[in-house]
Amino acid sequence: MRKISRRDFLKNLGLGTAGLTLVASPALASESHEKITGEKLPSKIRKVKETFTICAFCGCGCGIILYSNNDNKIVYCEGDPDHPINEGSICSKGNAIIDTYNTIEKGGNRVINKLRVTKPLYRAPGSTKWEEKSWDWALSEIAKRIKKTRDASFEETDDKGVTVNRTTAIATFGSASLDNEENYLLHKMFRSWGLLNIEHHARL
Repeated sequence: MRKISRRDFLKNLGLGTAGLTLVASPALASESHEKITGEKLPSKIRKVKETFTICAFCGCGCGIILYSNNDNKIVYCEGDPDHPINEGSICSKGNAIIDTYNTIEKGGNRVINKLRVTKPLYRAPGSTKWEEKSWDWALSEIAKRIKKTRDASFEETDDKGVTVNRTTAIATFGSASLDNEENYLLHKMFRSWGLLNIEHHARL
């Protein structure tokens, strides 16, 4: 076998690279033209409905587009190119968000998860049955119970007379499905109620 010197190796490498550049130049020119003109290519997904939403997997708040068919089954998702945070990119967790809506059968087919909870469910004390309730009822009931508990347990001063303005009877837990700005506002709201026990389950 003939030995190749370092000089000959670099010379051949340069010639090969130049040849590949000449072969690929039409494709590169076409791609550059599309980027410069901003021409929107036709969608490869047909007969679907687009729904613009926010990914719920972490606190970044990336924009995503969900595609569903006539049966309301989500068949595909991708990053929203017009969203200021992710600009069309999407991570592996965000790309798998459709599996929070669908379930996978034994054969590998994705179908709508019929066990997915889409409405508030309430179980009265001592009851063994769940009842469907409206969101208005659920939010009103939560607000009434929070106020009742806070009024009954609120401390303005401790046993030494120091102002504390707190309640130890209410705690919060969550939520990693909200973005950072929403969690910031929730934290301020909880502190204004006098809560001390505030936890976020993204750490667990």
